[in-house]
Amino acid sequence: MSGNPYQKYKEEAVMTMTPGEMLLLLYDELLKRLTLAELHLNKENFNEFEKQVTRSEEIVRYLKETLDFQYPISRELYQMYDFFLVELSRAHASRKKELLQEVRRLAQELREAFGEAEKKVSE
Repeated sequence: MSGNPYQKYKEEAVMTMTPGEMLLLLYDELLKRLTLAELHLNKENFNEFEKQVTRSEEIVRYLKETLDFQYPISRELYQMYDFFLVELSRAHASRKKELLQEVRRLAQELREAFGEAEKKVSE
C-alpha cells in the first residue's frame, strides 16, 4: 500500500465493498468517463476524447468478463455490453456524440436498476 493516507483509505474502502457496491462504483466510473468523453469531443480535444472512450471500453470489457453465467440475466447483460462496445467503437471512429449519449443513457438505466437491487439486498 501507498504511504499516502488518503490513498490508503481509498484502497481499504474498495477492499471492504460488497460486490454490489463495487458494481455501482464501476458504473459510476463508466458514466463519468462517458461524460468526460463528450465534453472533450465538444471542445475538439480529440486526444482526451479518445483516452476517455478507451477507458470506457476497458470498463465495459471488465464488466463483461466478470459476468457470472449461473444467473440468467448474465446472458442479456453480455449482449448489452457487446452493444456498448460496438457503439463505443463507432463513437471512437466517427466522433459522434449521439453514440456516446445512447451508451450513457443505457448505462445510467442499468446503474439505477442495480442501485435499486443493492438497496433491497442490504435492507
